[in-house]
Amino acid sequence: MAETMKTPRPMLRQAMTAVTLAALLMLQACSLTPTYQRPELAVPKALAGAEAASAASAAASASAASTPAVAELPWRNYFPDARLQSLVCEALANNRDLRVAILNIEQLRAVYQIQRADLFPTVNASLSGTRQPSTVSPYRLGTTATGGLAIPAFELDIFGRVQALSDAAAAQVLASEEARRSVHISLVASVATTYYTLWADRWQLALAEQTLATRLDSFKLQQLKFDNGVLNELDLRSAQSTVEAARVARAQAQRAVAQDVQALALLVGKPVPAEWLPPQADLALKDPAQFVQASLWPGLSELPVGLSSDVLLQRPDVAQAEQLLVSANANIGAARAARFPRIALTGSAGVASNSLSGLFDDGRFAWSFGGSLLAPIFDAGRTAAGVDSAVVKRDIAIAQYDKAVQSAFREVADALVARRTYADQAEAQLAQAQAEAARLKLSTLRYDNGVASQLDLLDAQRALFTAQQAHITAQLSRQLAHIGVYKALGGGWVDPR
Repeated sequence: MAETMKTPRPMLRQAMTAVTLAALLMLQACSLTPTYQRPELAVPKALAGAEAASAASAAASASAASTPAVAELPWRNYFPDARLQSLVCEALANNRDLRVAILNIEQLRAVYQIQRADLFPTVNASLSGTRQPSTVSPYRLGTTATGGLAIPAFELDIFGRVQALSDAAAAQVLASEEARRSVHISLVASVATTYYTLWADRWQLALAEQTLATRLDSFKLQQLKFDNGVLNELDLRSAQSTVEAARVARAQAQRAVAQDVQALALLVGKPVPAEWLPPQADLALKDPAQFVQASLWPGLSELPVGLSSDVLLQRPDVAQAEQLLVSANANIGAARAARFPRIALTGSAGVASNSLSGLFDDGRFAWSFGGSLLAPIFDAGRTAAGVDSAVVKRDIAIAQYDKAVQSAFREVADALVARRTYADQAEAQLAQAQAEAARLKLSTLRYDNGVASQLDLLDAQRALFTAQQAHITAQLSRQLAHIGVYKALGGGWVDPR
């Protein structure tokens, strides 16, 4: 009875080996990585300027539930201009900065796959043979051939070092994806900004050409009066000065338009077709009041702006900073695990034969299994310093995360204030330009009737030109403020997958 219950020694050794391996593999769940907690937002809970916008937000609160968040609003819905949409599509397809950001993601994904592969054993096929003389008489040459599968040193991740490194690499991949989002949104905003800047500069050019033509006609009349002795030279030179000022404004506008076209070509990645550029200003407009009205552009879509600072978490740069913080936190676990022993296993299984030709015919089964333990005893404080370095890098990442949040808070707050104030400024500039147009009309009438002097007429002309230029600039600033809010709140991203 006792003999039937007795376990053979080879089977006992195999069972003990299996139990030991199972226990070691179960220990791989151990981790020394600190538990990650998102830092508190280092900004006020409400966005600056939110109080001023709360009244308008309250009116739209009933439909806010069905309105998508800014980060989920596609850029096509915000920029309805067909020309601008064509430019943005080409930029997203050809822009080099965006291409580099996409390639960075692919590169970091490959690095992550390399790091993650260390969690699993590597299995290689091996075939080797030796031929050497025997060590005993008659010292004949002998051949030994082996072939099979081999597992090189595989580290048992008992303390989570390899897993921590894999988690850090995964966070780097996520950070690169957020960087791509940031480049995507910035590219859309840059194309829109350059597009509307070109539109404004074309209006400035049209205004300068219109003003120059009007002043040239007036100067010719003044020259005729001077030649006939009716006008003095002081008034003539004053009229000439206004003509040259208009020439200067036209040259500046021509330069700005050419530079805007080149900037668009750089963003798009190729020369821009004429049909994708903003429409030309109507040069047939002669009435200054009509010109002011015509320079009004169609507005952009309104954005559902939340009042809480939590909307900052939608920004890709903030999300990128957080993923870098996650990566730095995981590196602490890897540094801590480096202070503990490492166990590596090696093994092989296959066949062995005295001849290469008979390796797979009459070869004998052979296997080997081994392990090694490497425990740090004295390294002059290297591993301890590694932990300290990882902790400091984590603290640096926290500071960079806080800075990203604070910078985002300021950008959003500035954009909200700019959107509100530039709208008021554009309305005021329009009213001023209309008033100056009426003033010029009255000054011209008074001058023709001999009631006002030429200086009064010239002053009215200069004031109208300046007011019209300021009105176009204010309209551009209003458009750019809307784009700034859209960019600051992390809008415009649509996953292409």
